[in-house]
Amino acid sequence: MTHAITHAMTVDVEDYFQVAAFFDVIKPEDWEQWPSRVVDNTDRLLDLFSEADLKVTFFILGWVAERHPDLVKRIHSAGHEVASHGYSHQFIYRQSPEVFYDETRRSKQILEDLIQEPVNGYRAASYSITNRSLWALDTLAELGFTWDSSIFPTRHDNYGIPGSPEEPYKIITRSGAELTEFPLTTAKVLGQSVPAAGGGYFRQYPYALSRWLFQRASDNGKKPQIFYLHPWEIDPDQPRIPNASWFSRFRHYTNLHRCMPRLERLIQDFPFGTMSQSLGSVELKQTLDLRDAAPQYAD
Repeated sequence: MTHAITHAMTVDVEDYFQVAAFFDVIKPEDWEQWPSRVVDNTDRLLDLFSEADLKVTFFILGWVAERHPDLVKRIHSAGHEVASHGYSHQFIYRQSPEVFYDETRRSKQILEDLIQEPVNGYRAASYSITNRSLWALDTLAELGFTWDSSIFPTRHDNYGIPGSPEEPYKIITRSGAELTEFPLTTAKVLGQSVPAAGGGYFRQYPYALSRWLFQRASDNGKKPQIFYLHPWEIDPDQPRIPNASWFSRFRHYTNLHRCMPRLERLIQDFPFGTMSQSLGSVELKQTLDLRDAAPQYAD
């Protein structure tokens, strides 16, 4: 079957104890106390993608890369695209510009030293480039990133810029630099932007609904979209976090046992590749210029 476009398959490489759902009960300085499962889970994904002859993009957390350099090298040697997921997986809008700059530079350098190639792509922890942290785009451009995938054009309690473009577009930052933005997938349903990019949505929706939303967002295969997941999402046996709220537990643990079988179906139902492959299949039709005025986004 001939496919007109290639969707982007992406993996945010972080461990189960580093997620936003548990920010209130696990601090970064305590991460070393938890048994790491990120290597085994990521290797399972690497095996799946190898069997499917699929190359994807891995957004790797600097903290993980520092402790598991061989994992980064395996990802790269298998032909996958390596991109940055920052260093400490904190909300950008809770960091100072100085801390964000230092962490982002550090994480980029760690990855580039390991793979001996430039790292051009970035994704913020929990999609935390919002109207409150658009300044981060200047930092990304200054550090040499050429594309970003951090902006979710939907409404959420932790992230999102409702009303922002839903197709890949060019951003001119406040300093005049240029970045390509590949926003996370949403589908229009009854006039509302419904998240359809993966992660918890993929686990909580029935598979048939996820497939329908993804197909709808792509305009029946005419527009490239992004899918994302985390290695911990295919690991139903991971340790449970005590003291987390019921809502955090719901977000994190729902249908972990169903994620891998659903992912296997998804990569059969849609054509996937890396972020760079997907971006290479589209013409950017929109430009967002942040130099002269506040962005024209809905709040």
